Amino acid sequence: MENKEFTITADLLASRGQRFLNFILDFLIIYIIWISIGTTLIIIGEITSIYALSNWAESTTTFEKIFFWLILLFIYYFLTETYYSRTFAKYFSKTIVVTKNGLRPSKKQIMIRTLCRFIPLEGLTFLGKNTKGLHDFFSDTYVVRKHEFNKKKGVLLFP
Repeated sequence: MENKEFTITADLLASRGQRFLNFILDFLIIYIIWISIGTTLIIIGEITSIYALSNWAESTTTFEKIFFWLILLFIYYFLTETYYSRTFAKYFSKTIVVTKNGLRPSKKQIMIRTLCRFIPLEGLTFLGKNTKGLHDFFSDTYVVRKHEFNKKKGVLLFP
């Protein structure tokens, strides 16, 4: 049952430390995935004797690396926040993404959050006076502490 009177309050918001931890862990997770994909392509190319594949993976230009990094970044954030309302880092920090009414964000809101992450240095905007980053502001979403949120909402919306 949907409670339209519920609103996110300051006591539910994730701390700057949690937000920074999320930023660092998500970056590391994406980096590990990126390196794993490249290494896998090289190994597959060597094992199958398709040397063009391994040569391509080893000789990508800086532009191609940045392009693939951005694609991976988009896929990671969009899919994890769309289906789980959190990234893997948010799972470890016990935080989730919700709307101002305490509901799961729509795909449109997650798309806006994800696209805003491409703004240079955007990932550090939550470190200022307000713990709400640009990707939160433009998508009208909040990162909250999951257990406190579920307790206050009185519903196990996010198990």
